[in-house]
Amino acid sequence: MGEVVRIGSIKSAAECRFDGASLGEVMLRLDPRDVPTARARDQIRVSQGGGETNVACGLAYTFGLRSTVLTALVQDTIGENLRNQFRELGVDTGQLLWWNTRNDGSKYSTDEKGTICNGVNFTYNGRGVIPSNTTYYRGNTASRLLEPGDFDFDTLFGSEGVRVFNTGGIFTLIGPRTADLAVEAAQKAALYGTFVTADLNYRSKVEPSKERAREINRKLAPHLGFLVGNDSDLADALGYETPKTKASTFEEWLDNYKATVVRVAKDYPNLSLIGTQWRGAHNADMISWGAVLYDVANAAWHVAPVREHIPIIDRTGGGDSFASGVLGAILQGKDLQTAVEWGAAHGILVQEIPGDVTMVNQKAVEDEVKRAKSGKGVKAVR
Repeated sequence: MGEVVRIGSIKSAAECRFDGASLGEVMLRLDPRDVPTARARDQIRVSQGGGETNVACGLAYTFGLRSTVLTALVQDTIGENLRNQFRELGVDTGQLLWWNTRNDGSKYSTDEKGTICNGVNFTYNGRGVIPSNTTYYRGNTASRLLEPGDFDFDTLFGSEGVRVFNTGGIFTLIGPRTADLAVEAAQKAALYGTFVTADLNYRSKVEPSKERAREINRKLAPHLGFLVGNDSDLADALGYETPKTKASTFEEWLDNYKATVVRVAKDYPNLSLIGTQWRGAHNADMISWGAVLYDVANAAWHVAPVREHIPIIDRTGGGDSFASGVLGAILQGKDLQTAVEWGAAHGILVQEIPGDVTMVNQKAVEDEVKRAKSGKGVKAVR
């Protein structure tokens, strides 16, 4: 097993086929737009998304980097739809593991009755005091059945080369052996000099037992270079409690979060970076937004400008876009202050657009960084 790669030792683009590779789940997302899911009848918006694969999508579409996804799909029209959406975003689909529907008795085979299927979710964005709500159908999905040995990591990380690998706390908890696969991938990545990141992304609808989540995430954490998680993630997924206060501002929240992050860094000396986005939700349509990065080696905090009272239309994907914004900057040789600013900008932009990924270009991210730092409003482009 190789040593965990440090932030300053990420391989060059010339050494690798891919800038980023994401191991995780992808689902077909059905959005009922203006009405709660129970009342949905028509005009449903279809897209794709997944906590881990969203990072690969952001790296490819927004930042023009070479990314690939490692997930499993059933070879049917839903699986093809998901593959085609990846292609439209510029994501490489050559690593997809396909289950055929011939029921031929091979390991990756099922029937045409949906016994094993592709994941689907219904996500209502919420409105005013009605919160957003996601309903998942993932009990018998191909990605849930992934396990060690399903991917050729020696070829991917060794022969081909990957600069950054990411996975997350949704994928590690969805299946009986997905956590083992994530650890296998992280170990192989380190062996071949790939920087490893993960977003804790604790979801009670994925794993109600916090004790099981903590047990699994504690196995993955020693293999990471960059850990993404807010105070509640660090508590729910790793067991680090942050003192509860009536913190209503970003500054008050950050004071509490800092002490917890220092504890995490001490316990996991393999980490180079710890960071997160911060969302102050005033209602389903209005938030305040911030982001921070902690540089462990230098004990230095990097903080993005806070955006106050920003109207949004879709809160899904903010953390994933934060992560891809940070990585997009780092992979292009930017400093950590720029990285957290790109992460914050990319994270707020995704919430202004329907779907899990932003579908904006890098210039839009850089423009939003400038706008937030200047404190100016939004000027129409004519």
